[in-house]
Amino acid sequence: IAGGVPVDRFQELTIEKKQVELDNAHLEQEAADLAAKIEEAQKGRSQASDVLGSELVKIRMYAGLTQLTGPGVEVIMENPPEKGGSPSYYSIRDEDILKVINDLRGAGAEAMSINGQRILSTSEIRLAGNHINVNMVRLSPPYRILAIGNPGTLKSSLEIKGGLVEYLSANGITVVVQQWEKIDIPAYDGSLRFDYAKPVQRG
Repeated sequence: IAGGVPVDRFQELTIEKKQVELDNAHLEQEAADLAAKIEEAQKGRSQASDVLGSELVKIRMYAGLTQLTGPGVEVIMENPPEKGGSPSYYSIRDEDILKVINDLRGAGAEAMSINGQRILSTSEIRLAGNHINVNMVRLSPPYRILAIGNPGTLKSSLEIKGGLVEYLSANGITVVVQQWEKIDIPAYDGSLRFDYAKPVQRG
């Protein structure tokens, strides 16, 4: 008898104790493995969330839904002054503004606005009487176009010999192009609706 316990029973209990200790060790190892896997999964989910968040920011920027800031140019277009109380025969038209927008876009402008209206790929610029509508908002001269991009490149594209500034000035329109180290362009604040267009389902 060992301590009041039969020898056989003592040996049996000793074996059971060792087995329990082994089981505990296995369980502790499994718990550690599971904890490591959970931590790894959480890291992966966090990284995936970061990637999605970054992509969402880019998409909102491309869609014009985010206010942007950066270097660029300011283009101010004003109608010819009245002579003797009579308006000039020529006034700024929608096509004149479209030419400036397209020229700036071709020179690498990354974001643009006119009199506070963000220019999107879907923006309409349309003559309406003596005014020009942009994003269904009625704008009056002077027209102030802001464009973010390389200031020197944007300015040169407009002021090149035979370019738009020369063409517009020949029609009496006052055009001033200024370079700025920091320009703030507002986000688009109108509605975005797709009544007929639907995403293509792949696969």
